[in-house]
Amino acid sequence: MSSLHLTVERQLGRLNARLRERVWAAAPVRLTEVTLDTDTTVHTLYGGQMGGRVSYNRKNRGKPSDQPMLTFIAETREYAGGQLHNGDKPSGEDIALHLARVIETLPNTVETVRARADAGFYCWEAVRAYTHLKCEFVIVARKTERLLSELQAAPWRRSPHTDADFECQFSYQPEGWEKEYRFVGLRYDQPEPDAADPDQIGLFDDLACRYRVFVTNMDSGQWSPAEVVAFYNKRAAVENLIQEANNDIGLTAHLSPIT
Repeated sequence: MSSLHLTVERQLGRLNARLRERVWAAAPVRLTEVTLDTDTTVHTLYGGQMGGRVSYNRKNRGKPSDQPMLTFIAETREYAGGQLHNGDKPSGEDIALHLARVIETLPNTVETVRARADAGFYCWEAVRAYTHLKCEFVIVARKTERLLSELQAAPWRRSPHTDADFECQFSYQPEGWEKEYRFVGLRYDQPEPDAADPDQIGLFDDLACRYRVFVTNMDSGQWSPAEVVAFYNKRAAVENLIQEANNDIGLTAHLSPIT
């Protein structure tokens, strides 16, 4: 694999897609709907490997790293596609290109594609790519000041079908986006803020609360806020798939194209 030129990377991707289609047909796997889970992972670099950057690296702070983007098919636990990216945070254009390449490799039997991603993929380019590719998505929203204002003004109601105390939904157009989308919010009342919680945003109505916010294009008539959240929560399995790819398949030692 290391002897191959980087220009054959797309050819290998198309070959992998053909093989997946044949395996599904022989299995037989007759999936018409699939769920794509996309995430990034961190590979610490030792030495002078090309493309390394000193960026977010929770376990080895201050060391250069790569930050691959990986996508898995939730229903079959298959590796759908990936891209080795330098340690800098992937740009919106990088994310959109990755998503387009993954979706084009899906077997022809697939009619409906849904996707889940964390806040690292919260940008207009990713949302536009999902929309253009006719893919239903749920992405964790980054809680900006403008979004917090929308949360304060939103109509909250009790949330008996989630683990939160209250839920809300509203339409909102973030700065730089070309149109508004549906946002779903959860509110957790708790006596004291949890500084270690990445979802913590501080005080709301003089009460310490924790919030989770999602952006989605799922139809509100078919998907209630609780159903949107339940769909996203199933994404937790992707962490195990990334760990398997790193430790069992040897992804950290695999030479791939760097963007």
